[in-house]
Amino acid sequence: MTRASNARLAGVAFLLYIVAGIASMMLARRPDVASVLAILTSFCALTLGVTLWALTRDVDPDLAMMGLVCRVIEAVPGSGGEIYFAVGSLLFSWLFLRGRMIPVPLAWLGVVASAFLVALIPLQLLGLFGGARGWSSPVTWFVWLPMLVFELALALWLIVKGAAAPRGASAA
Repeated sequence: MTRASNARLAGVAFLLYIVAGIASMMLARRPDVASVLAILTSFCALTLGVTLWALTRDVDPDLAMMGLVCRVIEAVPGSGGEIYFAVGSLLFSWLFLRGRMIPVPLAWLGVVASAFLVALIPLQLLGLFGGARGWSSPVTWFVWLPMLVFELALALWLIVKGAAAPRGASAA
């Protein structure tokens, strides 16, 4: 696939992932619907892994592969996907930043939002800030909202503008 095709597909996958993820939280009491939405989010995570790897592999192939592997693990139900989501997002955001492939402020938002999640999720697993799925905790919302803003903005950017080829000096 071309760089433009990968960018557009990643943008659409981000949007579907967000919609399906929020819908599954809202419809958690309907296990049949939640199961279908879980399948959709898994395929979106896999699609994101492959497309983001294709876009960022020229910046650093090893980090891009690590991001891909995180997205694959995230897609497996019951894998503790939140932490793999956060680490994969951190890696891909860093690669977008290093390669100057998206606007720098947008890439920095992704790096910072992802880093906060990488720090928060283990603390919640230890029982802090409302526990592992502490959506009632204001800290959880405070940390996840920047990620939502980043992913929505990135999705739209990738669909409309695509991802620039990595700048020569930044590429590995």
